Amino acid sequence: MPYAYRESLRAEIRKELMEELDERKKKILHAVIRNYLETGEPVGSRTISKYTDLNLSSATIRNEMSDLEEMGFIIQPHTSAGRIPTDRAYRLYVDSMMEEKDREIEELKGMLLATEQKVDKVLKNVANLLAVNTNYATVVSAPQIRSNRLKFIQLSRVDEKQILAVIVVEGNVIRNEMISIDEDISDETMLKLNILLNTHLNGLALEEINLATITSLKTQAGLHSEIIGNVLDAIANAIRGEEDLEIYTSGANNIFKYPELADQAKASELIQTFEEKKALAKLATEKLSDENNTGIQVYIGEESPIPSMKDCSVVTATYELEEGMRGSIAIIGPKRMDYDKVVGSLRTMMNELERTYRKGDRNE
Repeated sequence: MPYAYRESLRAEIRKELMEELDERKKKILHAVIRNYLETGEPVGSRTISKYTDLNLSSATIRNEMSDLEEMGFIIQPHTSAGRIPTDRAYRLYVDSMMEEKDREIEELKGMLLATEQKVDKVLKNVANLLAVNTNYATVVSAPQIRSNRLKFIQLSRVDEKQILAVIVVEGNVIRNEMISIDEDISDETMLKLNILLNTHLNGLALEEINLATITSLKTQAGLHSEIIGNVLDAIANAIRGEEDLEIYTSGANNIFKYPELADQAKASELIQTFEEKKALAKLATEKLSDENNTGIQVYIGEESPIPSMKDCSVVTATYELEEGMRGSIAIIGPKRMDYDKVVGSLRTMMNELERTYRKGDRNE
């Protein structure tokens, strides 16, 4: 059966199943499934009365469970025993869970996109303001996340030959990795793999995922151990992968205001540095990689880390929007720059950025 048709059929079945159940039955069925998944034992009404927040009597729950049994969602394997879920119940549970996780991921992506767009606009304004205020050239790098701890992993099937791994690390940074597979994975298997990965890996840094953890995961995955191996490779690639660092510049033409920098060859080389941005990105990356570098640094002439700026002074600062989210600001001018004004402007801007993003601007 073609994948697209099968998914369409499952959606119709899921819709019919959901329409059969009122909210109370859904909660009781969910509690039966969750309890059975955790214990492997048939589930009785008394257990459910303690397991849910419905505040229903055991008698009422027994009546609801009888209805669920008639509807084909649970069965009683032995007389006087509790109930266990049927395949029909698992289908509803798996599809509902995956839909909920998909919604959470999409909401998170939307929230992060809105935040990124807002930060993008703010940092462009920061670059412009500093250039106007100091009369020098300004470079601002977007914040980078330095944490590599896993927060959440979600596997979902794209088609019969591919799985999408959505990997969320601390700071709510999302990485997507496509994984090729040689087998058709059922939703139940996908659910088990998701539970297995999140149970063992959530909260771990990459260096904490050791051989014992990997061996345990592959053993528990059984026939699907190859998929686990591919997912672990995807996690390593996602965490280690360096994205292009966004760089915002302003005031490059201010360089021509200073005779010692207005020489055609020197000015041309400086302007090219600002246009290409590679050296600027390298400078920002080096500043951010030093966890102890949180203050203001001044490079004069030959001290400059960028060759084209050997006749300049470069003043850098590191700002932090949230814990682990750090970016850099640099002001480039002649060696006779007004250092007092530049350092004061940088300190003011750093404090304003940190105050704004730590104290509630995100709530607007």
